[in-house]
Amino acid sequence: MTLETLDPDFGDAPASPDADEFDPAVLDALGARDYRFKVWGGDWCGDCQRQLPAFGAALAAAGVPDDRIEDFPVTKGPNGKEGEGVDEYGIELIPTVVVETADGEEVARFVEEEDVSIAEYLARRLADVDVRA
Repeated sequence: MTLETLDPDFGDAPASPDADEFDPAVLDALGARDYRFKVWGGDWCGDCQRQLPAFGAALAAAGVPDDRIEDFPVTKGPNGKEGEGVDEYGIELIPTVVVETADGEEVARFVEEEDVSIAEYLARRLADVDVRA
């Protein structure tokens, strides 16, 4: 099972931005290094339907290859969110995006909603990582 909401052309989502509509700094940050993107969401989730198509478009525009993007569909269970990696990564709200280095070190995390898009939020966090490195 894959997360259909991560597709830039998902359902009735507003048209995803074209590559030239993204801030180049955002695309540079997302495409830098060999970051791995782990995305938890649910195709049934309104927040995911609203946010993930644009994030998928940003990853594509940044040239992030599919083998560096893992999607984890989440279902609603009697005790909260259920699905692969939910317990291991402490996923309580969706969408959640975890960014890891090629070595598996978590360097940024987006949880549910912020004042900016997922791509912008993560790009800011990744820029901070690059400054500290």
